[in-house]
Amino acid sequence: QIQLVESGGGSVQAGGSLRLSCDDSGYTAGPYAGVYMMGWFRQAPGKEREGVAAIDSDGRITYAESVKGRFAISKDNTDNILYLQMNSLKPEDTAMYYCALNSEAVVDDILEKTDYLYWGQGTQVTVSS
Repeated sequence: QIQLVESGGGSVQAGGSLRLSCDDSGYTAGPYAGVYMMGWFRQAPGKEREGVAAIDSDGRITYAESVKGRFAISKDNTDNILYLQMNSLKPEDTAMYYCALNSEAVVDDILEKTDYLYWGQGTQVTVSS
C-alpha cells in the first residue's frame, strides 16, 4: 500500500527558505515498468488546490509560473524521497503543501491534480512579511 508522508513545513519570514520532503514508502514500480509522475501541490484557505512542481519518470520537470526560479523539485530514487526546495519565499506562498503520485501513467500536463492517484496529508508552510 502506497503512503505519502510530507515533512519540512514551518513558519519563515519572507525571503527565507524551506525544503519539503515526501517519503513514498510502499512504492516500488508501477505496472508500466516504473512509469510515474510525482508532484507538489498547495492549497491556501479559500482557494483551489494548485500544482506547484512535478517530475515524471522521464525526468521531465514542470513548474507553476509563480514559483519558477525560486522552487526546485528533485527525487532521490534510491530512498524514494521527493523534495521541494523553496527559496525566496513570499507571503503568497503560504499554504498547505501536498505531495502526490501517479504510479501508473504519465500525462501531458503533469501539474493537473486530477490525474494523481495518491496524496499525502500535507505540511503547512507559513511565510510572514
